[in-house]
Amino acid sequence: MSETPRFTPIGRGKIAAIATTLEMRAPAPPRPVPAGLDGEVVSLEGISADEYLDLFRRVGQDYLWLTRLFMARETLEAQLASPETEVFGERVGVRLEGLLEFDWRGGAGDCEIKYFGVTAARQATGAARRLMNHAIAHAFASGATRLWLHTNTMDHPRALAFYARSGFTVVGQEVEINDDPRLAGLLPRDAAPHVPIFE
Repeated sequence: MSETPRFTPIGRGKIAAIATTLEMRAPAPPRPVPAGLDGEVVSLEGISADEYLDLFRRVGQDYLWLTRLFMARETLEAQLASPETEVFGERVGVRLEGLLEFDWRGGAGDCEIKYFGVTAARQATGAARRLMNHAIAHAFASGATRLWLHTNTMDHPRALAFYARSGFTVVGQEVEINDDPRLAGLLPRDAAPHVPIFE
C-alpha cells in the first residue's frame, strides 16, 4: 500500500529539484555524430575565471546552474587551477559554445562530470553527443573506473534521456534545495521561466 504523499515547504528565496545520480562503470561505445559538424572539443586548461563564468552562464542559466556563481572568486580560481579539475569546451570559430568539467577529487578511479552542456544554439546539432563521446573516452583513458554525474528536474527536459542513451545508469535520487541565484542578482530574473521565483 502506498503512503500518503508528503509535502515539505522549502522556504522563500529557495529553489528545489529532484537530483538524479547516474553512473557508468565501463566506456560505452561512442554515439554517431553528424558528418560535417562544425566546431571542435578543446582543452580549456588555464581558462580565466571571467571566461569560465561567461561560458558557465551561457550554457547553464536556463537551467539555474548556480554553484560556481555563489563561489568566492579566489575559491573558483583555485578550483580551476587544481590538478583534480579538468575543463574542456566546444569551440566554434573563436567562440566557446559548450562546457565539460571533470572533478577527480573522489580518487581511486572516481571521476565526476561536474558540468556538461552546450548553448541553446548548439542543441539538437550533435554537438552535445560529440562532447559526451569525448567525456567518456577521455575519462576512461585517464584511469576512471566510475564516471558519474547529476542531473535534476530543472535541467533540459531531454537531459535524463540523453544520459541514458549515452550509456549511463540511474543509481540514486535526492531532493536538492538551494538559494535562488536570480534573487541574489547572479542570473537574470527571466532565466529558467519554468522554475517559479518564490520571494
